[in-house]
Amino acid sequence: MGLSVTISAAEPQDAEHILKLQYLCYQSEAELYGDWSIEPLTQSLDALRAELDEGHGLVARLGDEVVASVRARIDEDGTVRIAKLIVHPRMQRHGLGGRLLDGIERHFASEAEETASAKRFQLFTGHRSEGNLRLYRSKGYAQVSTRELGPRLTLVTLEKAA
Repeated sequence: MGLSVTISAAEPQDAEHILKLQYLCYQSEAELYGDWSIEPLTQSLDALRAELDEGHGLVARLGDEVVASVRARIDEDGTVRIAKLIVHPRMQRHGLGGRLLDGIERHFASEAEETASAKRFQLFTGHRSEGNLRLYRSKGYAQVSTRELGPRLTLVTLEKAA
């Protein structure tokens, strides 16, 4: 009997597992852009915990192992900023990223947030991250801006209405 992947809210005790997975998952992005100083690779455990406290996170588990995660928070203007959608390399291309994205959107669309209600979802990725761009576009996201961070990296911001 095989194990199935379950998705649930990230708990404080998941932070260390998420950080290790994040480090593994962002290696390919660092290689793609020739920059191993990107924030996901240098983020501290305390900073990750703070992100979870300030917003909402989801994890996907295969048995007891955290194999994917996503985090988001809502701004005062109703923009849900989705960040660090990660899937273990061996679990990629099985729809897990899409399931997590759907789950985080559902959470913010259905929650009565104290500060604001969700009006739009926004995320960003690097201009060369074709797999990410393909996934986000397939989920209804459209490019709203780009920002050059250096000679090797341009951030592409995508958005869709809530």
